[in-house]
Amino acid sequence: MLISIIFSLVIYTTITRELGRGFRQAETRLRAEELGLPVPRQLPKHFEELGPQLVEDLAAANKRVVLNLIILNGIILVVSTAAGYFLAGKTLGPIETAMEEQRRFVADASHELRTPLTALKTTIEVALREKKLTIKEAEKVLESNLEDIEDLESLTNNLLSLAQYQQGNNAFVLQPVKIGDVIQTSYKKISPLAKKKDIDIKIKTSEHIIEGNKQSLEEMMLIFLDNAVKYTPKGGRVRITTKSNKKKLIIKIKDTGIGIAKKDIPYIFDRFYRVDQSRSKNNVLGFGLGLSLAKQIIELHKGTVTVSSVLGKGSTFTLKLLL
Repeated sequence: MLISIIFSLVIYTTITRELGRGFRQAETRLRAEELGLPVPRQLPKHFEELGPQLVEDLAAANKRVVLNLIILNGIILVVSTAAGYFLAGKTLGPIETAMEEQRRFVADASHELRTPLTALKTTIEVALREKKLTIKEAEKVLESNLEDIEDLESLTNNLLSLAQYQQGNNAFVLQPVKIGDVIQTSYKKISPLAKKKDIDIKIKTSEHIIEGNKQSLEEMMLIFLDNAVKYTPKGGRVRITTKSNKKKLIIKIKDTGIGIAKKDIPYIFDRFYRVDQSRSKNNVLGFGLGLSLAKQIIELHKGTVTVSSVLGKGSTFTLKLLL
């Protein structure tokens, strides 16, 4: 605003000077013509040398200039204030959103970390109060503690991976990757759990090659397969297929699991979100980070993921990656 006022003063000084010069020149020319004299080169330098009427006209012109400049500055003030508010909102909005998301992330992570730590502490306290603790009971306590520690390790690893992918870590190097190799590697890791639950996994892939990060793609595929196996009852089926469509690779992971309620589908990729398992016989434990992590990996590969599901019949996750 200060710059606008200074600029207006400069404009006012220049305009009034030129107006005065023009009026003086006109007055001098008129007088010379009336007297039949040549127009003098040296013009009057002061307003007092002009005629009374011209002096009044000049004063009125100066007032109009001042009024117009005041109006112009008012408009500039209003427009600049509105523009500043709008641009500040556009600039600070994403920052505020990011900070709010970070606060929520820290709060959720703290809550999730507290759960296994509380279980670990409670188990140890109960064991210490038992005066006649047998070796078998001590072994059970240690086994329970080990499970809690494994949960903590899994949670911290997922949190670190999620933070790494969200920051777009420079270690994320893209190179030609055979998607069939990625699926087979993930299948080998999940097959022991699938065999334990007698779940039939069938893979139908072609030798498509995409530009991607092999390690993160294997992690992503393992998340989807792990979810499919965990949420599918014993004797169920999981099918993995790939096909190309124009410049995209389409991967489908279909299971005959418990399915996802329609109201939950929009939120399943949110961090720490877990569907209501109260109506399910599958008491699956988890922290709700897997699908969020998988989606982050897909987006880093400029891809998309969608899901369709029917309760009691199963779910189908459709991944689209650039070839």
